[in-house]
Amino acid sequence: MPELAKNTTLKLPLTLPPSESARRSSRPVRTKARRRSKDPTEGLQVANPHAAAIDVGCAEHWVCVPAGRVEKSVQRFGCCTAELNRLAELLVECRVQTVVMEATGNYWVVLYDILEERRLNPVVVNPRYAKNMSGRKGDIPDCQWMQKLHTYGLFANSFRPTQQVRILRAYLRQREELVGASSQQIQHMQKALTEMNVQLANVISDISGETGLAIIDAILAGERSAPVLAKLKGPRIAASTTTLKEALEGHWKDEELFRLEQARLSYAHFQEQILQCEERIAQQMQAIQGRLPIQSQGPAPVAHVPAQAGDPTPEAGGQSVAPPSYDLGAQLKRILGVDLTQINGIGPVAAQVVLSEVGFDMSRWPTEKHFASWLGLCPDHRISGGKILGRCTRHVVSRARNILRMCAYTLTHSKSWLGAKYRRLKAKLGAPKAIVAMAHHLARLIYRMIKTGQQYVDKGMEVYQARYREQRIKWLKKQAKELNLQIVQEQATA
Repeated sequence: MPELAKNTTLKLPLTLPPSESARRSSRPVRTKARRRSKDPTEGLQVANPHAAAIDVGCAEHWVCVPAGRVEKSVQRFGCCTAELNRLAELLVECRVQTVVMEATGNYWVVLYDILEERRLNPVVVNPRYAKNMSGRKGDIPDCQWMQKLHTYGLFANSFRPTQQVRILRAYLRQREELVGASSQQIQHMQKALTEMNVQLANVISDISGETGLAIIDAILAGERSAPVLAKLKGPRIAASTTTLKEALEGHWKDEELFRLEQARLSYAHFQEQILQCEERIAQQMQAIQGRLPIQSQGPAPVAHVPAQAGDPTPEAGGQSVAPPSYDLGAQLKRILGVDLTQINGIGPVAAQVVLSEVGFDMSRWPTEKHFASWLGLCPDHRISGGKILGRCTRHVVSRARNILRMCAYTLTHSKSWLGAKYRRLKAKLGAPKAIVAMAHHLARLIYRMIKTGQQYVDKGMEVYQARYREQRIKWLKKQAKELNLQIVQEQATA
């Protein structure tokens, strides 16, 4: 074979072998149109042609309006009040009828109120439902994507009560925070006493009661004698004077006395704030236009619901006064049109919390099942491949849900229909599942009463037990018939 000369190039044939060309020609041709991702909203019917979207942020808001209404369909606005008003004017100018936004923190609240005043029908959605497609995260793509989804009606509006109910809800939530802060100061006082080996918490169940606060005030005033401090014992203290003397022998420290004084002053301050909050709650309860007319006009009385029964309320000077009260049950009946306290386990305070979180308009939920699902009190089955992977309830942050669970727990010793049902479910399913089941039952009762105006009548524990016995006998007879057996009921002997 002759050798190739240097700098010689080989020219390969331009055509491929038949097998190779056939294999390449069989591959699908990937055009640009084929590689382009398909629009998930393609083929959907437009439900809101005049829809806009706002990507809410801490320092800026991005607004997307329908195309063709303004030169730039996506614009940026600040968070100042003047900027929010200019944003609302732009939406009115673009003939927008509904606006969707995410529930991001509490930045959307003021914007929601301004849009509601302009009658722009704001819609608040869960950020999980408004999540953009993968790879397109950003303020501008987010508001464009939300505007597109809202145009096709793919968002459901979150529930928000009326303005009067929202004001009441704000006061009740503030009271809840104050009660928690006040309880924390009680713990600080108890810790300071323990650091000085004053075992007051071991002989008195509640150091924030009349006797406990009197002893603490005497210690802060400079009294160190245990016999003198023991003489401040009230008539309801079960511990003897000798036991109390031994418990009040302390190892006094200046730094712990200072901490005790700070906690005592903070506790008195929070108690005074709770009283002021109760005044606002009472005034707002009077201002709400309920279903029944107001029977008596006049200044709104002060309501007080103590955190613990029998606890006095200290003023700034350390004295305790009993706050005035008003008939909370009557006010709730006037607003709701029914008396929710007739349901066993639900008291006036629980009914007030439900009113502040839910309101008295049940038209937002088509059925009682929707209402229970919104509260997170129904099973949330997670199914994959035809198998149920989980049966737990959906995680919902709701004060109404929490208060109904607490009401269900109080049915443990109730001699009522609901109490008998709770005890049966507790023996069968366990306490956690029984509490959720009874809270679900209470939610359905509340929905029926408020929507239909019917009163609740308890049939009694005996009626429930007799009915349950009949159902069990009927089921046993059915099982015996399938097994070709016969049930013989024994006669009770005299």
